[in-house]
Amino acid sequence: MPRVWEVPVHDSTRVRDARVAAEAAAARAGLDADRTAGCALVATELATNLLKHAGGGLILLEVVSRPAPERADGAAPMVQIVAIDHGPGVRDVAGALRDGYSTTSSLGAGLGTCHRVADDFDLHSTVGRGTVALARLGARSGRRGGGPARSPAPAVRAGGVNVPFAGAEFSGDAWAWVREGDLVTLMLADGLGHGVAAARASSAAVEQLYRAPGLPPAQLLRRLEGALRDTRGAAVAVAQLDVAEGRLLFSGIGNIGARLRTGANWQPLLSRPGIVGAHRAAHLPQHTAQWGDDCLLVLHSDGLPSRWSPGPAAHSPSLDPAVIAAVIVRDASSPARPVRDDTTVAVLSPSPPDRFP
Repeated sequence: MPRVWEVPVHDSTRVRDARVAAEAAAARAGLDADRTAGCALVATELATNLLKHAGGGLILLEVVSRPAPERADGAAPMVQIVAIDHGPGVRDVAGALRDGYSTTSSLGAGLGTCHRVADDFDLHSTVGRGTVALARLGARSGRRGGGPARSPAPAVRAGGVNVPFAGAEFSGDAWAWVREGDLVTLMLADGLGHGVAAARASSAAVEQLYRAPGLPPAQLLRRLEGALRDTRGAAVAVAQLDVAEGRLLFSGIGNIGARLRTGANWQPLLSRPGIVGAHRAAHLPQHTAQWGDDCLLVLHSDGLPSRWSPGPAAHSPSLDPAVIAAVIVRDASSPARPVRDDTTVAVLSPSPPDRFP
């Protein structure tokens, strides 16, 4: 089930909570002592930065697949640590990543340390709106290229953030992505309600995705109708990209939002009303769209307001997709107006050429 550690950081006592949560996430990911210590260090530094530079913020930790999975079952788990704030922003992002850079008379080693320790690190900041910092840490064998030979990663990446409602231990939302050859499939499921029962429904949907990674979206949803019958049911959207053909297929049931950007233009991808697992849909439309290097796909659960604005981050080709997702969540909420439901945003984006393995 999608376990998420949400740590609001508003005073120094919560820095320790962020470290403890990072250690728990590392244990869930099966990381060794060295990488667990790395997770704890990064979480501590990011939480400390929230207090020093933004007056507080939010740390989110979860176990995710690598941005470009090597296997169809989404193996090689990583701990993802995201720091989100509504602070003054960072004027010099490149400088902030250099050791010795500081605006608070400290040593200025925090973000530089995170950058070195993490397998993946990215930062986005808008002056006057806040900052999102992201780090992922996996097993040492993964980051050094050990183990069996891997097939080349596709020229796309996926990432997301999951914010449980009211600080719950488990989110009723789940997102996942898998690959089979040239096919890359992204799913977002929103189990009815909140808590463990909702999480079981969304997790059952993800399990079916891992079992049948090559099924077209409409066929996968048909399969889910039986698999989720003994659960509360869920809203589910599935997008499948054929990287070689540059073709995107989309199908959904329920109120999962989907927007596709091509260049500067956005278009909604519509789902059929209903609940997966509650009844068999008579007809499941499957939308087809062209995919190119100027495209970006956003899936989101209904915790995000339907009129969210993509903002500049969604037009930045170099940003990690999970950072784009976190910025969308941040800009749709505020400290005074937190998320109103389990809220998940998942993003599929082309990999910049310099990110290819």
